[in-house]
Amino acid sequence: MRDDSALFFACSLIEYIGRIQKRKRGEIVDALGDGTLRRIYKYADVLHCEPIMKTADEYIRMQNITEGDFDNVGACKYNVPDYWTIGEVYKRLIEDVQEGDVVYTLKEVYGSWISDAISNYNTDFFYQSREYIRECYREGVVLD
Repeated sequence: MRDDSALFFACSLIEYIGRIQKRKRGEIVDALGDGTLRRIYKYADVLHCEPIMKTADEYIRMQNITEGDFDNVGACKYNVPDYWTIGEVYKRLIEDVQEGDVVYTLKEVYGSWISDAISNYNTDFFYQSREYIRECYREGVVLD
């Protein structure tokens, strides 16, 4: 298995922006758009040299990402996982299901039902093994 640090950064940035703007993560992916996602992925090694809050702010302004009302952090009754942890969950899933273009797969994953499951911090879903999360994604449902 490869370790794609650019993908990790992109997923963590999406999570960070989603938290700041109180938007579902799929909405952030849609707002960023294909070209911007590709640029983030391509230049992640440069972008990660800046504080993530500065990078996020630039993309929020550039793409005019407005604030919503999806506050999964505020709704969390337990310890909130940090954005790097959630970025890693998405990165592993995308790596595990990718068959072609990484940005296409990223958009598919964030646009699917599993994004809501990962974003529900009142469950332990995001803590599950990468194999379990991959199989849930493939089956289209949380497995018993």
